[in-house]
Amino acid sequence: MIKATDRKLVVGLEIGTAKVAALVGEVLPDGMVNIIGVGSCPSRGMDKGG
Repeated sequence: MIKATDRKLVVGLEIGTAKVAALVGEVLPDGMVNIIGVGSCPSRGMDKGG
């Protein structure tokens, strides 16, 4: 079951030729960002046109 919340989340996604990385953060009431998740995975690269 999914729980609905009113949290403000920000997500960063980096798609590179060597890896794909993601970061998830929660914006706190004082404006600070609390990092709640990170991940990365090697990629096989990208080429022009797919």
